[in-house]
Amino acid sequence: MKKFFKSIKIAEWLIWSISVVAATASFFAFKNTNYHYLAGAIIGFTALVFVSKGNPSGQVLTVAFAVFYGIISYSFKYYGEMLTYLAMTAPIAIAALVMWLKNPYKGDASQVKVNTLSKKELALFALLSVAVTVAFYFILKAFGTANLIVSTVSVFTSFAASYLTLRRSRFYAVGYALNDIVLIVMWSLACKQSLTYLPMVICFAAFLALDIYGFINWSAMKRMQRGEEQEK
Repeated sequence: MKKFFKSIKIAEWLIWSISVVAATASFFAFKNTNYHYLAGAIIGFTALVFVSKGNPSGQVLTVAFAVFYGIISYSFKYYGEMLTYLAMTAPIAIAALVMWLKNPYKGDASQVKVNTLSKKELALFALLSVAVTVAFYFILKAFGTANLIVSTVSVFTSFAASYLTLRRSRFYAVGYALNDIVLIVMWSLACKQSLTYLPMVICFAAFLALDIYGFINWSAMKRMQRGEEQEK
């Protein structure tokens, strides 16, 4: 535990702390009684800090966040978000946990080895992303999903981010950052009906900051890992 706390940088503590304070303040300011909103947000913040460090524990917390977020999405008839996180994000996070544990950097289970996708896999990734998005569009339409187009775009960005996370690519953070922007728009639309959803807007704004940090940190990890490998 001592080693773990020492590994967390000041920037990571700062982003996490500001995110938690902002989410908590907005939650109580609007007299929200749905405490699972707040619990889910804090779990999500913590998960992203771990993931930004390439720590497999982040995938365990991602599964927990997916459950909370699926429940929240169901309450507003965002069936796309519910299905995406429970049927896609959570299972892929479990698979990513296994993949990350099988690919530690220098045998250190607390940091995954960063991967670079080949051109062939990138083509497969693009094809799968389009196929999944098109399939979900018709599924969500059948369910009568609120804000259908925005929800469909969210599916695309969520799948892209989840796939890249599974494959240990630093561009996972770009996928999630794009997804965060879509979700900020989506929950802002929900706020027109009830300000109780404002904490979700703040939640994904914090996610955006954490994912930007994640990309920066993974890029640094990749340079460090390559540098050490070249020195051998």
